[in-house]
Parts: sequence; structure tokens; C-alpha cells
Amino acid sequence: MQDQRIENLAAIAINITKVFLIIYLGFEEVFKIIKSLQKFLDAELDISRKWASQNYSILKKRQAERKVAGV
Repeated sequence: MQDQRIENLAAIAINITKVFLIIYLGFEEVFKIIKSLQKFLDAELDISRKWASQNYSILKKRQAERKVAGV
């Protein structure tokens, strides 16, 4: 009777450990995905920033030309 109780407790402990391990590995994968997305989005945002900066420079240049032309 005592051996069976110990086996049941050991089985429960092992199952709890498995659940915690699965949860941990799941969180680890989520963090890897988030890190990968951040790298991808940083590259995309960098491209967008360059594009916006170029367009802003063109806009400012055109405004200055119009101001000089008196329009």
C-alpha cells in the first residue's frame, strides 16, 4: 500500500514537471519568435525611416524653391 502511494506521488511529480517543462519551452519559443520579429521589423522600419527622410528632404527642397520663385 505504501509503495503504491509513493509511486502515485512520483507519477504526479513527474507529470507536474512535464507540464512545467512544456510551459517553459513554449515561453522560450515565443520569446525567440518575438526576437526574430523585432529584427525583421527593425529592418523594415529602417527602410521606412530612410524613405521618409528622403521624401521630407525633397519636400523641403521644393518648398524652398517655391519660396525663392515667389509662388
